[in-house]
Amino acid sequence: MILAIVLGVLFFLLVGIALYFVAVYNGLIVLSRNIEKAWANIDVLLKQRYDEIPKLIKVCEGYMKYERETLEKITAARTACLQAKTVGESSQAENSLSGALKTLFAVSENYPDLKANQNFTQLQQRISYLESQIADRRELYNESVNNYNIRIAQIPDTLVAQMLQMKPKELFKAAEAEKKDVEIKFDFPK
Repeated sequence: MILAIVLGVLFFLLVGIALYFVAVYNGLIVLSRNIEKAWANIDVLLKQRYDEIPKLIKVCEGYMKYERETLEKITAARTACLQAKTVGESSQAENSLSGALKTLFAVSENYPDLKANQNFTQLQQRISYLESQIADRRELYNESVNNYNIRIAQIPDTLVAQMLQMKPKELFKAAEAEKKDVEIKFDFPK
């Protein structure tokens, strides 16, 4: 009788441990897949932005004869984005492209005919919208990565994560230049 009770307790203990392992494993897999999904959502928007950039450059070329360097930087940054293989490389390339686009939009202020061009205005608004959406998706990606990294570091989940060789994922980081304070000056008439 006692042997049956001990075997029953051991059985339920083993079943409990197995169920707990399965629950932790499934939770970690869900977090890992959410990271992949978040990155895929960023990729969709990046692809849309890449498709819009050549159109924007084409519209600008006719007006910005003296701004070849700005357009070349955008083209080079776009190429670097397409060739990025890791989150770190992609992060760096995306930050470079965003900076080049900001420069283009700032330089466009010197070309009233360009600013008045309906195609340019539409493309500028479209790219600005995509930039905003990309920023939102990067935030969601980083949230997913953070949740995953926390889970695989917490006890007892870390034991399951180590058995499955799950490693921390890399966050999408802003460029150092984008973290600096922005200087604001007002030139009031004297």
